[in-house]
Amino acid sequence: MASIKTIFLSLVAAASLTNAAAVPTQDGQVTVETRTLSARAAPQWYSGTWDRFPGKSTWKSFDDLFNRNDDMMKYAGSTQNDINRIKTGINAAASQYKIDNRVLLAMIMQESHGYVGVRTTYSWEGIPTAGIMQCSGCPGFPGLTNLSQAQITSMILAGAKHFRGNLDRNGGDGYQPKSVYPALREYNSGNVNHADLSDGRGATPSYVSDVVQRLGGWFD
Repeated sequence: MASIKTIFLSLVAAASLTNAAAVPTQDGQVTVETRTLSARAAPQWYSGTWDRFPGKSTWKSFDDLFNRNDDMMKYAGSTQNDINRIKTGINAAASQYKIDNRVLLAMIMQESHGYVGVRTTYSWEGIPTAGIMQCSGCPGFPGLTNLSQAQITSMILAGAKHFRGNLDRNGGDGYQPKSVYPALREYNSGNVNHADLSDGRGATPSYVSDVVQRLGGWFD
């Protein structure tokens, strides 16, 4: 019997189906429907300054987090080959931009649930935010799966580069909450109220709270 979670995810996915964009394919790629699973708020609500959020000691290991989210990436629509390449791409981007690989994984799960064919969205200014990290300047492959390693890594590198800029404006340390948490706020909303990282400034108020709890093992 299908689990309640599986049924729920199927309903959410079905509710957000859109037609796949006309994107040139390469050998081995499969065109499928574009779908987006809407992230829901994590069990707890945190707000205030960065040190009012769960500390780094609560973060699970990268392998633990990846294993916890493997099934969710499948539910979202990625193939096992895509998922394996996401892992490789995360580690490459983490090394290049000096960002904790766990942070990149948590951001990917928050932004797209690891679905490589996620649709491209647009800001109120009409700027496209694409790919599994849903940011400006990021390539996207709406409706496609079985992407090449180069394609998947390109999405993660673009998101990591964007986040590196956020980090550099907030202390620069891609491994410590003091920089990472305000940078997450900026990644989502474009600016930061350091007195309250759950001040979404018109974006998602729970974004930092959710991503931090993903680092602690929560998944949806």
